[in-house]
Amino acid sequence: MQALSVDAVTALVRDCTAQGLHPVLLDVREPWEIATARIALDGAALVTVPMQQIPARLAEIDPEQPILALCHHGMRSQQVALFLDRQGYPKVYNISGGIDAWSRQVDPTVPVY
Repeated sequence: MQALSVDAVTALVRDCTAQGLHPVLLDVREPWEIATARIALDGAALVTVPMQQIPARLAEIDPEQPILALCHHGMRSQQVALFLDRQGYPKVYNISGGIDAWSRQVDPTVPVY
């Protein structure tokens, strides 16, 4: 598992797609949080699975693709990224600071909550 700053997310997705990979933005927030604020990354598939459901829904997450885990501030997604790493997922990244950092540093049109 690697930490990834919000400033580096777009470049990583671009590099992955250039290599023929299909990165996954794994949003592990609760449905009400996703309804409040969300991001879209060109070139990345969005998969939303609340943190507590990850073990039961592991089959929905392709281990062959880079996984970029996202939550509100980066703590839940870090736990999920560590879990996926222990499950043998080779390319897992935690987006440090979460969607809050994204809103403040990358895209101010994404609501802060």
